[in-house]
Amino acid sequence: MIFSFITKKPLWQNILAGFIFSLGLVAMFLFTLNLITNHGEYLTVPDVKGIDYQKVKADLEKNGFEVVIQDSIYVDSIAPNVILKQFPEPEATVKVNRVVYLTINCSVPPTINMPNLIGMSFRNALLELKSLGLKLGDTSFVPDIAKNAVKDQLNAGSSIKPGSPIRMGTLIDLVIGAGLGGDEIPVPDLFGLSYIEAKMVLEVNGLNAGVILLDENLVDTSAGFVYWQNPMPFDEQQMNNSIRSGQLMDIRLSLEKPERKIDSLPPILPSKK
Repeated sequence: MIFSFITKKPLWQNILAGFIFSLGLVAMFLFTLNLITNHGEYLTVPDVKGIDYQKVKADLEKNGFEVVIQDSIYVDSIAPNVILKQFPEPEATVKVNRVVYLTINCSVPPTINMPNLIGMSFRNALLELKSLGLKLGDTSFVPDIAKNAVKDQLNAGSSIKPGSPIRMGTLIDLVIGAGLGGDEIPVPDLFGLSYIEAKMVLEVNGLNAGVILLDENLVDTSAGFVYWQNPMPFDEQQMNNSIRSGQLMDIRLSLEKPERKIDSLPPILPSKK
C-alpha cells in the first residue's frame, strides 16, 4: 500500500520528498551533536596552582570541568596536596567538560636509598644530598689527614649505611675531616689491647685506624688483639715517637692475646722535640 502511494505520485514529487526528508535527518543529527558536545559553550580555566587539591576539585567540577591527578611529586617546602602544576594553563579557553590535569605535592615523602657520601668532599656531598631531596643536618669535625672529606654519615645520631631506605627530606648529619692537628702527641701504645679497646684509644687521641692486617686464623677483627703497630710508640733509642692528630696508625691483629716480657718494657722518656 505504501508502494502504491509512491507510484501514484509523479517522479519529481518523490525526489523532492526524499530530498526534504534527508535534510530533516541531517538537521536532527547536527542538533543532537550540538547537545552532546556542548557546541558553542566555552569556559576559562582558572589558576589553581598553590591551592589545596580538595578545595579546588569541587569548584572545578561545579564549573563544568573534569579533574584528573596526572602526577604527584615531593617538595618539602610546600604543604601536602597543594597543586604544583596544571594543564591546560590558567586563562586558557576550553569547552565545557574539558579535563584539567593536575600535579600535586605528595602527602607522604617517598622512600629512597641512602647514598654513599663517605670519602666525598663536603661540597660534592652537599650536591648529592640536594639532588636526592635530602637535607644537611649538623656537621662535626674530626682530625683527619683528608681535610674537608666526609668521614661518616649519620641519621638521628647513628651511622646510616649506604643503600638503607630513608625518606626524602630527612636530615643527614656529616662528620668532616678537619686536617691534621697542629700539636704533636706521643704515639699511644696499643700492644695487647683488643681491637675495640685500640679503636677507642685512637679515637680519644684524635687518630684514625689505617691498614688493619689479620693473622690467618683470625676472621673477625672484633676478636683480635694488637701485637704490632706502625708507628711504634718508641724509636730505637727508646725515645717516645710523636704523631699529629688526624694521622693514621696501621695495626696487626692475632687471635691470641700477646704477652709482653717485663724486661722488654722500654722506659718512659719525654717526647722528642
